[in-house]
Amino acid sequence: MNSQRSQRTATVLDKKPASPPAPGRRRLTLPVVLLIIAGVLALTSVVRMITGADGITNVSQMSTALKLAVPIGMAGLGGLWAERAGVINIGLEGMLILGTWFGAWAGYQWGPWVGVLAGIAGGALGGLLHAIVTVTFNVNHIVSGVAINILALGATRYVSAFAFEGVPQGTSKQSPPVESLGSFSVPGLADGLADLNDKGWFLISDVAGLLGGLITNMSPLTLVALALVPFSWWVLWRTSFGLRLRSCGESPIAAESLGVNVYKYKYLAVIISGGLAGLGGAFLSIVANPFYLEGQTGGRGYIGLAAMIFGNWMPGGLALGAGLFGYTDSLKLRGGTENVHALLLLIAILVLIGAVWLLVRKKYVGAVIALAVSALVFAWYALTSEVPTQVVTATPYVVTLLVLSLSAQRLRMPKANGKPYRKGQGT
Repeated sequence: MNSQRSQRTATVLDKKPASPPAPGRRRLTLPVVLLIIAGVLALTSVVRMITGADGITNVSQMSTALKLAVPIGMAGLGGLWAERAGVINIGLEGMLILGTWFGAWAGYQWGPWVGVLAGIAGGALGGLLHAIVTVTFNVNHIVSGVAINILALGATRYVSAFAFEGVPQGTSKQSPPVESLGSFSVPGLADGLADLNDKGWFLISDVAGLLGGLITNMSPLTLVALALVPFSWWVLWRTSFGLRLRSCGESPIAAESLGVNVYKYKYLAVIISGGLAGLGGAFLSIVANPFYLEGQTGGRGYIGLAAMIFGNWMPGGLALGAGLFGYTDSLKLRGGTENVHALLLLIAILVLIGAVWLLVRKKYVGAVIALAVSALVFAWYALTSEVPTQVVTATPYVVTLLVLSLSAQRLRMPKANGKPYRKGQGT
């Protein structure tokens, strides 16, 4: 019976396919994406050799980028689960905040792994609240999410005064230090890749830096976070549970007619969404910085939401977006002004390639605008030797806006995302 229902649910999804690409536009397949990544990495290597900014692809830079990408990726993955079930989750920032506070509070008292579980529970609590408000009471999803963000910030600020003030090394805005989970590097291979990265060879050293960053000074929690990306893809796209959950985000009325308990799946999706965001928050307060600090999420919940949208509501694309935003965030921690100045040349080249592509497709207005932007960025690079520190600080947010604006035409959210649902409304 369950197998027959899953087949009928799959039929519902098949009847509502993703919007076809516009004429002349090819869908991005995995080989094409890998080719694009390889091309960008080759251009980055050229820029590194021209500018001498070896820091843009060294092992430490990539390791830091990975550490900063994890909370963004977990928030984005949480948003993916919720929105695939048809619930917009703007409250990811608040659930991240709850994860940081609960993670540090429990981690300080009972150890880091208990803190991780508490962080997940704290985020899931925020997800449960969001589900009650949006699914049961049909409150506007954006309003509910914003309210949760405000509530989480105010609640953690209030309870911190009782939980941390007067405790050794604790204040009303900061928790005492949390015990570290530890870190590890792959023996032999990490050192070999670091040596290869130091050679400065074209492309080979850059690939070595990228791979070395993935296996150097890694936290066990990083491995858990990385594994959750393919695991989420498998659950959502290769199991009957995921099929039913996604049907709730595409056509809940049709899913209900096939026996799917839409309320149950929406609740589960949003609670899991909050738990994943809470895991990202616990990562911030236990791994990235071993303590809770008011404001330490720094808008990463919103950037995670942007990574999810950039990835077109798919785990693989989300991971690429989180990596990109994590990398830009890491620039302000390691040689920021020098590295960002070198990347101006890379941006100018990429925009120039985009202008040529638009000319080939006979989109002359866009091509002229792209050429003008490329010329301006190249002039900025040529006429200066460094960029202001304010530009470095703003880089992650500027990149977020640019990526979303440039990828907007390829986006396709679940069809029932954000729409109110009542049981039996299709009868």
